[in-house]
Amino acid sequence: MLGVHVAELLEPLPGVAEALDVVAGFDTALSHGFARLTDEHTAALANLAAATGGSPLGPAIAEAAAKLSAGSIGPEELSALAGGRAALLGAVHDALLDRVDTAMGRERAGWEQPEPAHTPHNLAVGSRAWLQEVAITGWRGVDHDLVSAADQTVEALLAEPALRRLAVLLDGLTAELRASCPIATLDRLPARRWADLWARALLLSWRTGGFAETTPVSGRLLPLGVDVHEHGTAVQVQLYALLETAAGEARRVRVSVAAAKVDTIVGPAIWQLFTDHPQLMKAIAERLSLDVDGMPMTAGGDLIWTDESARLGASADPFATARVGLAGALAPAVAPLDRDPVHVCEPVLLEGYKVEDGAIELDGRRLAIELDRLPTCGPLTPAAVNSSSACLGLLRWDAGRWSLRPLAVRKKAKGVEVDVHGGEWACGPTDPKVVKAQAKSGDAVAVLRERAGRLLRK
Repeated sequence: MLGVHVAELLEPLPGVAEALDVVAGFDTALSHGFARLTDEHTAALANLAAATGGSPLGPAIAEAAAKLSAGSIGPEELSALAGGRAALLGAVHDALLDRVDTAMGRERAGWEQPEPAHTPHNLAVGSRAWLQEVAITGWRGVDHDLVSAADQTVEALLAEPALRRLAVLLDGLTAELRASCPIATLDRLPARRWADLWARALLLSWRTGGFAETTPVSGRLLPLGVDVHEHGTAVQVQLYALLETAAGEARRVRVSVAAAKVDTIVGPAIWQLFTDHPQLMKAIAERLSLDVDGMPMTAGGDLIWTDESARLGASADPFATARVGLAGALAPAVAPLDRDPVHVCEPVLLEGYKVEDGAIELDGRRLAIELDRLPTCGPLTPAAVNSSSACLGLLRWDAGRWSLRPLAVRKKAKGVEVDVHGGEWACGPTDPKVVKAQAKSGDAVAVLRERAGRLLRK
């Protein structure tokens, strides 16, 4: 349980602020464009080289920084700098995870999967050339013509299974840039986010070895809670759970399922997009365990979900699961390219706290709550969180501070303790008011499916 160690967890980590300052300096230079480096930007590149000087990447990064400062901007130099940036953020990520594991007494698996083969691919080289143009120009110089120059490459990448991760990432980045054009007129740039996407895409362009290896696992899956990522054209449901394997080992795992959508499908209607996963949805909605048999699992603890490999089991209270099993469950290893503070997402159980001004107060410390990230497709609301006394959530770290993203809460209603879960409506809303409102507004998913069927019949 987290409460005992809140003070230890929230204590500032030495070196983190300095590392992030170096990354911010690089991101500022990238925003300005490497073709027009000022003394300040040249110093930022030198700082990156100095910060990574003691690592195996040190010589390559120092050489790349020197070449860029002299006006030589090639894909190899840019890739070395992207690697240095990723290495710094990876070090911050590892320090944060070590603090979490120490504060909570958790054990974590080590990363043992071999690196994918670096097989040259013309499409990856093409994407690298576009990323080079973006770096030369800088975010402020990006216009519709430069964004459109990537369209053909992205389309070709999407058709190549081994390059799908790179394709989806570039597709998202170009969509954001296109929606922001003309970028020169923006008051504020999402410099950190765009630099993250740029650097990750550049590094992925050198890794074309196909999909991650998986290992089949069997055992009892005990759900903890659901995090929903919703956008205008897509939605992803992520179930955090414990897996009690047939060998008697408890592991922390995650199940992710996604669906395409249109921006008119919102709120509880999004659950209708996951009818291909009835077993999973029923387990989420009714808090049931699942017996899985031969389910593929990646080294990072992600189950590749298929309903055919699962069977519904008995009731499983997520709060009891967390209280009894979360601390002793083996935490998953983190893939090299996922070692970034923004990816820190640790399931935790908090009890016996008070909520004041959007933060949990416990042991004399305050932990911010991400009330703006509560899913609109379930009954978990800010009011429920503010009146709660126990919370199952994801411990996250961003913008230099820890925060909590609630997945479920326990609160009192009319003198009785009740649990409110974000995935409670996975099989349909249970609130009569919501059911009535849905009936009045109509079934958006059914209407769209019927229209799509008519178009296909034509």
